[in-house]
Amino acid sequence: MSQLLGGLDPELIGATLLEAAAAAAKETLPRFRTRLAVDNKYVVGFDPVTDGDREAERAIREVISASFPGHAIVGEEMADKAADSPFEWIVDPIDGTRAFISGAPVWGTLIGFRVNGKTVAGLMAQPFTGEIYLGLPGGSRYRRGAEDLPIRTSGVTDLAAAKASATSPDIFELSGTTRQWNALRSAVLQARYGLDCYAYCLLAAGHIDLVCEGGLKNVDIAPLIPVIENAGGVVTSWDGGTAEQGGNCIAAATPELHAAALKVLQRA
Repeated sequence: MSQLLGGLDPELIGATLLEAAAAAAKETLPRFRTRLAVDNKYVVGFDPVTDGDREAERAIREVISASFPGHAIVGEEMADKAADSPFEWIVDPIDGTRAFISGAPVWGTLIGFRVNGKTVAGLMAQPFTGEIYLGLPGGSRYRRGAEDLPIRTSGVTDLAAAKASATSPDIFELSGTTRQWNALRSAVLQARYGLDCYAYCLLAAGHIDLVCEGGLKNVDIAPLIPVIENAGGVVTSWDGGTAEQGGNCIAAATPELHAAALKVLQRA
């Protein structure tokens, strides 16, 4: 396991992920379901950001820098911290800010650990529900209170039996991929919207079978890759390449389901 983590102690990486998520929760949870000032990062369109996003990322960076001062950090809200190191942390303090400002508990804090550009450990923490989905080499786990359980994907291989999710039809409109999504949506058992990062964790835990998105940022998906892959799932771009840099991405419970979904997307 330590080889996959660049020789670093797996327990220390896991502990740092959890400590950073706890630090972020101290900034996000008190602000959730309160009257928040919301700024828009876009000149055209809407990409919200709040003090919760900014302060949570600051808290996460402080934890990481205290344990690993020589590591690089890439984040959603602050300038990248460069370092002459193969080790990099990737942070989205509130993935699903639209859900956050709407009072819906499907947002989450995403933190990933990369070695030479590959995210090999990561988590999603949802402090309102008290849930953490943690992916480390060798397995993924679900934590809530005293619960600490291994999780696995569903094993579904047939598109017609698959429960699918996407954040919103709007993301496909913005990325010019509505036709492809509609083709996939028509092929699955059901499709649900609005779950943001929570959908990927439900996939890792075997409740959802397929998540399809368009126009993602690297911080939106990279920290979730270890959670899904170490639970038995597959995550790639729509052309079958790496999802590390975002773009149009798809996650599936099994290689067979992933291949079937890619075929539909590429034909469309």
